[in-house]
Amino acid sequence: MDIRDLLMTDIMIMDLDATTKNEVINEMVHNFYEHGIIDDEDMYRKDILKREAEGSTGMGDGIAIPHAHDAAVKKPAVMFARSVDGVDYNSMDGQPAHLFFMIAAPEGGDNTHLQALAALSQVLMNPDVVKALKAADTPEKVQDIFAQAVAKKAAENKAQEEKEKAQANQPIDESRPYIVAVTACPNGIAHTYMAEENLKKQAEKMGVDIKVETNGSEGIKHRLTPEEIKRAKGVIVAADKKVEMARFDGKNLVNKPVTNAIKDPEALIDEVLDGKAPVYHASASDSADEGQESSGSVWGDIYKQLMNGISHMLPFVIGGGILMALSFLVEQYMGGSNSQAFIFLNNAGNMAFAFMVPVLAAYIAEAIGDRPALMPGFVGGFMATVYSGSFGGAYTANVMSDAKSAAGFLGGMAAGFIAGYLMVGLKKLCAHLPKSVEGMKPMLIYPILGLLFIALIMYYIINPIFSTINIWITNFLNHLGTGNLVVLTLVLAGMMAVDMGGPFNKAAYVFASGAFANDPKSVVAATLMAAVMVGGMIPPFATAIATAFFPNKFPEQERRAGVSNWVLGFSFITEGAIPFATADPGRVIPSCVIGSAIGGALVGLWHVSVPAPHGGFWVTPLATNPFGYIAAVVIGSIIAGVILGFWKKEYKGE
Repeated sequence: MDIRDLLMTDIMIMDLDATTKNEVINEMVHNFYEHGIIDDEDMYRKDILKREAEGSTGMGDGIAIPHAHDAAVKKPAVMFARSVDGVDYNSMDGQPAHLFFMIAAPEGGDNTHLQALAALSQVLMNPDVVKALKAADTPEKVQDIFAQAVAKKAAENKAQEEKEKAQANQPIDESRPYIVAVTACPNGIAHTYMAEENLKKQAEKMGVDIKVETNGSEGIKHRLTPEEIKRAKGVIVAADKKVEMARFDGKNLVNKPVTNAIKDPEALIDEVLDGKAPVYHASASDSADEGQESSGSVWGDIYKQLMNGISHMLPFVIGGGILMALSFLVEQYMGGSNSQAFIFLNNAGNMAFAFMVPVLAAYIAEAIGDRPALMPGFVGGFMATVYSGSFGGAYTANVMSDAKSAAGFLGGMAAGFIAGYLMVGLKKLCAHLPKSVEGMKPMLIYPILGLLFIALIMYYIINPIFSTINIWITNFLNHLGTGNLVVLTLVLAGMMAVDMGGPFNKAAYVFASGAFANDPKSVVAATLMAAVMVGGMIPPFATAIATAFFPNKFPEQERRAGVSNWVLGFSFITEGAIPFATADPGRVIPSCVIGSAIGGALVGLWHVSVPAPHGGFWVTPLATNPFGYIAAVVIGSIIAGVILGFWKKEYKGE
């Protein structure tokens, strides 16, 4: 595919109106929509923002490459846009961005357009091309610059491939250091190839031979062979997603985010050449834990591990919880506890719900210790649900019968982290065993020792402690007076609006769902679930109200997003308010927090209970006080929407 087929002149913006990062994204996404490149503006924008949340696409040197790969894209395209004054895009080098390339890649289809996008990403690393683009004043000039640059790069790539083929049959030059690398990012559209290009350029400057495997949207290219890995002095893995790691066992390995290879490839190469890279020890399960350096803080890693468990747990919570709630409705209005419908729904819900804590623990453990930690995590989580009595007590197979005295949700979380780090420790202890027993590790050593240790820890330490804590928390919640309950529901609902899907939001939801899991029939637990749902529904409703009644305060893109938020709010999808919060956090977030907190306080005051962990207004029939449930959302949404509407300044960008 000719790059000019993607880089169309009629969609270029030679002088952006936008002055902020969010305005750039909105203006370019809307331009795609106006030209029929995408058919769902909200979906595409949401995926663009999701990619930005993973790490800014401001590459430095005045370039930004926002991109998304989703079903909203009808045909592949690259939009060029320029800001003469520059925009603060949170770029790697802290400098304003002047040149923007928004990449729209459709799901499915052939890989022709992906190859063209890879070529485009590579030429953007050429400073001469960037300089020429900054001086270009017409779309035709932009297209010509890229056509020439891509053609030149393609010729260079072909010459390089021929050179590598010729060298394959020649004696190896042992005087030149040789390293191998892998580059990969979640979307695999731009960063993967830019990292590859920078590593190659820097290696050439340093007199180092390098081969780079790319793991992009079109699959793995230039796959490293066992011979190449064996010959290499060391390995660079510049990736933001999992790659095959077991093949690098015993090699000095540097593991960093893909942006490090774009920003400072010299530091990565030097770390390998200087022998400072740690030796990577892999298990047969392709573990990617040992020898790798964390790309974030300790608390950031813990949050990711916890979220891995919660994301796998949620289907069990939602599916099981709602079926159980429906069974209570059937019991009350359609034949009592002896009806077949009640028995079927209640049993199905209970069975799914029984997996909640084991799945949570298992996938927390898996995020830490990879697949060998999965089984100890499951067992530890299961033991947290069935423990009965005090220290030295017996276990029972009836998971739900004695839920109040089990270690429960908190014990399951502890089991997950313990099982994960237990497996990391076992791997390190077994790292220096002879190669002859390598195959025994995942099939024999890890399962037996992992199970033995987690059982001992859970039985004698975790369960006695957390069952006591769990009983105390349950009793505390069940004996809350109205005043204290109002304070608690106010705080939980307000937290749901602080970051709309981030750590505060998840902490509130986990607290409520944990209380609900420990005692699904508890009225207080159901009240806490109602509070977090009300708190989560208000932000999208508030932005919908504000855009409907104060249209002069919002750009056209946000007014359209406001219409979608009526549906998202109805369904308890708080993330619908994220684009608004990103554009104007100083006004949107406080307004929504106030509205959500008021809605949550009303839930506690009116003793609204919803015995379902998700569903928004769809589960209103299950509420003990359905009118109070609806009223709490409506009142909180109106307050937040009106505050936001009056607080916002008039939009003058159109």
